[in-house]
Amino acid sequence: MPAARLTPFQPGDRITLRKPHPCGGREWEVYRIGADIGLRCLTCERRFMLARREVERRMKSRVAATPDAGGQVEVGEGLAAGGAEGPPPDGPR
Repeated sequence: MPAARLTPFQPGDRITLRKPHPCGGREWEVYRIGADIGLRCLTCERRFMLARREVERRMKSRVAATPDAGGQVEVGEGLAAGGAEGPPPDGPR
Protein backbone atom coordinates (compact mmCIF):
# COMPACT_ATOMS: atom_id res chain seq x y z
CA MET A 1 0.00 0.00 0.00
CA PRO A 2 1.50 3.41 -0.96
CA ALA A 3 2.18 5.88 1.84
CA ALA A 4 -0.04 8.96 2.06
CA ARG A 5 1.66 11.98 0.56
CA LEU A 6 1.79 14.97 2.91
CA THR A 7 1.78 18.55 1.76
CA PRO A 8 5.12 20.11 2.80
CA PHE A 9 3.87 23.12 4.79
CA GLN A 10 6.41 25.72 5.95
CA PRO A 11 5.94 28.72 8.26
CA GLY A 12 5.15 31.74 6.09
CA ASP A 13 3.20 29.77 3.45
CA ARG A 14 -0.07 31.41 2.45
CA ILE A 15 -3.03 29.17 1.80
CA THR A 16 -6.59 29.64 0.61
CA LEU A 17 -9.28 27.52 2.22
CA ARG A 18 -12.46 26.47 0.45
CA LYS A 19 -14.83 28.24 2.87
CA PRO A 20 -14.31 31.80 4.12
CA HIS A 21 -13.66 32.69 7.75
CA PRO A 22 -16.65 34.39 9.48
CA CYS A 23 -14.82 37.75 9.06
CA GLY A 24 -14.96 37.21 5.28
CA GLY A 25 -11.26 36.43 4.78
CA ARG A 26 -10.11 33.49 2.68
CA GLU A 27 -6.33 33.94 2.92
CA TRP A 28 -4.37 32.33 5.76
CA GLU A 29 -0.72 32.26 6.78
CA VAL A 30 0.92 29.18 8.29
CA TYR A 31 2.70 30.15 11.51
CA ARG A 32 3.29 26.78 13.17
CA ILE A 33 4.03 23.26 11.87
CA GLY A 34 3.55 19.91 13.60
CA ALA A 35 0.79 17.32 13.87
CA ASP A 36 -1.48 20.38 13.91
CA ILE A 37 -1.00 23.35 11.60
CA GLY A 38 -1.23 26.85 13.10
CA LEU A 39 -3.08 29.28 10.82
CA ARG A 40 -3.52 33.06 11.05
CA CYS A 41 -6.31 34.84 9.17
CA LEU A 42 -4.79 37.64 7.07
CA THR A 43 -7.99 39.70 7.37
CA CYS A 44 -8.71 39.74 11.12
CA GLU A 45 -5.43 38.27 12.55
CA ARG A 46 -7.32 35.48 14.38
CA ARG A 47 -5.15 32.39 15.05
CA PHE A 48 -6.19 28.78 15.43
CA MET A 49 -4.90 25.24 15.01
CA LEU A 50 -6.23 22.56 12.66
CA ALA A 51 -5.14 18.97 12.21
CA ARG A 52 -2.81 18.55 9.21
CA ARG A 53 -5.28 16.21 7.53
CA GLU A 54 -8.10 18.75 7.95
CA VAL A 55 -5.99 21.56 6.46
CA GLU A 56 -5.07 19.38 3.47
CA ARG A 57 -8.74 18.50 2.96
CA ARG A 58 -9.98 22.13 3.19
CA MET A 59 -7.11 23.72 1.21
CA LYS A 60 -7.87 25.16 -2.22
CA SER A 61 -4.42 26.56 -3.07
CA ARG A 62 -1.04 27.33 -1.51
CA VAL A 63 1.63 29.97 -2.13
CA ALA A 64 4.93 28.72 -0.75
CA ALA A 65 7.15 31.14 1.17
CA THR A 66 10.72 31.33 -0.07
CA PRO A 67 13.75 31.97 2.17
CA ASP A 68 15.00 34.96 0.12
CA ALA A 69 13.86 38.56 0.82
CA GLY A 70 10.12 37.85 0.91
CA GLY A 71 9.73 36.57 -2.66
CA GLN A 72 7.07 33.93 -3.24
CA VAL A 73 6.57 31.01 -5.57
CA GLU A 74 3.08 29.99 -6.63
CA VAL A 75 2.12 26.39 -5.96
CA GLY A 76 -1.21 24.61 -6.33
CA GLU A 77 -4.38 25.17 -8.25
CA GLY A 78 -6.64 28.16 -8.44
CA LEU A 79 -3.99 30.89 -8.28
CA ALA A 80 -3.74 33.58 -10.92
CA ALA A 81 -0.40 33.67 -12.73
CA GLY A 82 -0.47 37.45 -13.16
CA GLY A 83 1.63 39.89 -11.21
CA ALA A 84 4.90 37.95 -11.18
CA GLU A 85 7.28 39.70 -13.51
CA GLY A 86 10.77 38.48 -14.19
CA PRO A 87 13.61 39.51 -16.48
CA PRO A 88 12.91 39.77 -20.22
CA PRO A 89 13.25 36.49 -22.17
CA ASP A 90 16.57 37.55 -23.73
CA GLY A 91 18.18 38.43 -20.34
CA PRO A 92 18.68 41.59 -18.29
CA ARG A 93 19.53 44.84 -20.05
